[in-house]
Amino acid sequence: MKDGSVEIENRPGGMSGHAAALLVRSLRPRQWAKNLLLFAGLLFSQNLFEPTLAGRAVAAFVFFCLLTGGIYLLNDVLDYERDRLHPQKRQRPVASGALSRTTATGVGLGLLLGTLAGAFALAPGFGWTALGYAGLLTLYSLGLKHLVIVDVLVVALGFVLRAVAGAVVIEVEISAWLIICTLLLALFLTCGKRRHELLALEGDATDHRPILAEYTPQLLDQMIAVVTASTVLAYALYTLSAETVEKFGTRWLPLTIPFVLYGIFRYLYLLYRHELGGNPSELFLTDRALLLDIALWALTVIAILYFA
Repeated sequence: MKDGSVEIENRPGGMSGHAAALLVRSLRPRQWAKNLLLFAGLLFSQNLFEPTLAGRAVAAFVFFCLLTGGIYLLNDVLDYERDRLHPQKRQRPVASGALSRTTATGVGLGLLLGTLAGAFALAPGFGWTALGYAGLLTLYSLGLKHLVIVDVLVVALGFVLRAVAGAVVIEVEISAWLIICTLLLALFLTCGKRRHELLALEGDATDHRPILAEYTPQLLDQMIAVVTASTVLAYALYTLSAETVEKFGTRWLPLTIPFVLYGIFRYLYLLYRHELGGNPSELFLTDRALLLDIALWALTVIAILYFA
């Protein structure tokens, strides 16, 4: 250990266990829940129980988890000074000095290049989508995150690319409904996160994320209201459309709307009543009501699409 930073040891056996644990923590495993969107194409193409395609989707999920983990590491290096001012992010291994920026940069670049090579080997279309995702996040880190409104749209597009990647890797049609519903839901969560950051950090908000100076709670409340209504409406129209009924041969999909409504209302309740929402992925993993709601939605969709 040197200057409070953990370095990779130059001895047989490679990296120390403590350094490896810090690296795994920096990959943010809890954030990997976002990558479950890759299974949307598999689920709604009615290929969930097709072993070959399911295997490709699982491989794509693993690649995206490692890819996003590498990007998180590189972002921690780029945002080192700013994260040290954040009440929670200052505890991250890189920001706290427990993990050296040299180590984080090397591992991050290795993961980024390695997973992109693997993605192209799995399926060229999937590789290009993964590369587009990495490029979008790079542009975000280099400047797009400082453009008001554009910042939340770029984050939301990252979610859309996850869903597209899941469809491309199994070579099924990319539905316009998939893109619309994913974009709106991602905007809903991103605006909620911005609102939480703005209020939780108070006077220090702009030190952590300068773009927050361009937002007000009232503006974000209006944006949340718009995307909330749009998300529910888009999903309802999807389940009711003649195109959907013809594709799946069932009119029962609207039965899943109550689960979507409850999930959105539950998130709003946690955001406004309990001042949560700064980390939507972690919220979905820790709030039992949301977990149960998502599980029931998924089971209902499977029952309707595969057994009705």
